[in-house]
Amino acid sequence: MRLILTAGLVEICLMHPLDVVKTRFQIQRGNSDPTSYKSLGDCFRTIIRNEGIFGFYKGILPPIVAETPKRAVKFFTFEQYKKLLNLTPLSPGALSAAGLGAGLTEAVVVNPFEVVKVSLQANRDSFKEQPSSFSQARRIIKTDGFGLKGLNKGLTSTLGRHGVFNMIYFGFYFNVKDAIPTNPDPTLEFLRKFAIGLVSGTISSCVNIPFDVAKSRIQGPQPVPGEIKYRTCFQTMALVYREEGYEQGGGGAVMLLVYEYVSGWLQKNW
Repeated sequence: MRLILTAGLVEICLMHPLDVVKTRFQIQRGNSDPTSYKSLGDCFRTIIRNEGIFGFYKGILPPIVAETPKRAVKFFTFEQYKKLLNLTPLSPGALSAAGLGAGLTEAVVVNPFEVVKVSLQANRDSFKEQPSSFSQARRIIKTDGFGLKGLNKGLTSTLGRHGVFNMIYFGFYFNVKDAIPTNPDPTLEFLRKFAIGLVSGTISSCVNIPFDVAKSRIQGPQPVPGEIKYRTCFQTMALVYREEGYEQGGGGAVMLLVYEYVSGWLQKNW
């Protein structure tokens, strides 16, 4: 357990700057947004210049707090759903169903933490000026409560993000891994598993991105204070596509893919 906790903490610290950049790209509203970043380099430079190096660690406490229950729920429920479905090694549909169930359960646990995290990551004030995670959580609860307008805002999008990702990832990974023979050479065996995980993560992330963008738009600041533009998951997806097109709708795709690749590798090898 101690090793798992340490691995999770290291993973979050390494990956959080990319997560901040990903969120910033996802919440900006196309080239018409005067505050939009023109490129990844522009985003990194602007954050360093205006918010300091610690700007890349805004909202890091919620993921750290959520890390242990998230991992425990994800892998424990996956095994339980497999038992419930009486899986055999050659049942790709059932493996995907178990992954979907694990992802949906995980989403319910992490969504409140995501709401606090995204609201802090969207804040462009300097790191010293922004509220703490606990202050932000209290403010959200006091203003909007615990429900779908408050600490569980964007739950449908989070369900879609985690459910779809885990459904595809677990279904693809375990079935392809079982279909391709193991290699007695430890190096080649590592490369086999890494390649399968890489392909699994790529496919899962590509399908997953629209849900992640919708989640960030709903949980992040609305374009006009006091007016709710991004209300529900699919309404937000349709609105982003209509106003900004497919490419903008996939904003942060590179960051999300890199994040999922490295995060998945760290989880499997640490």
